[in-house]
Amino acid sequence: MRMQSIVRAVYPPQCVACEAQVADDHGLCGPCWRETRFIQGLTCEACGTPLMGQGAGPVHCDDCMTIARPWAQGRAALVYDGIGRRMVLNLKHGDRTDLAVPAARWMLHAGRGMIAKDMVVVPVPVHWTRLIARRYNQAALLSRLVARGLGALHVPDGLRRVVRNPKMEAVGRDARFAALQGAIAHHPRRAALLAGREVLIVDDVMTSGATLAAATEAAHAAGAGRVCVLTLARVVKDT
Repeated sequence: MRMQSIVRAVYPPQCVACEAQVADDHGLCGPCWRETRFIQGLTCEACGTPLMGQGAGPVHCDDCMTIARPWAQGRAALVYDGIGRRMVLNLKHGDRTDLAVPAARWMLHAGRGMIAKDMVVVPVPVHWTRLIARRYNQAALLSRLVARGLGALHVPDGLRRVVRNPKMEAVGRDARFAALQGAIAHHPRRAALLAGREVLIVDDVMTSGATLAAATEAAHAAGAGRVCVLTLARVVKDT
């Protein structure tokens, strides 16, 4: 205990977004907390995007009323802009693997009511060439901690990226869906772990939903039952 106090005195906890001093590890300082757009209130039942107004039953955003989503429900913790965007990019490209700890906590909160410990948790996979270059899959970091928080079975290699797609930041929605058709498959040696089970697919950010759709279809091909998706952030149209 004394050693821990000494360490804290020398290295006090810092805000995960701006490195200001905070009271507890893996937290946000007051200003960053206020500027981070946590998704609350009425949300789209399929993708988790925030919606205006109030609703008594399941409601869907414009995109999810026009695009067939192969999964049952979806939730996200943050809007992908400002500090939320910075944290996602730091987790994905900046070697800030420590961000997975608070991120998973926020995701578990966002997914309450949708997720359960009897689900099988799997991450959206990255192609092996990108995994070598990046050294880790940020979705797998998140899924491991989400599964641990749920007390659920984690299958990090339940899905595989069988096609390396080019980066698609500037590509339109239809092109994204076309490029990702068949790009993800289930791992044949893990199919028995998914067959007949409810599956939770985890990723860092949802843009069009094309990647999550491909992952969901791969899970269904392995015999999975109901599939839900959970992401750290959601791109919304007003940002």
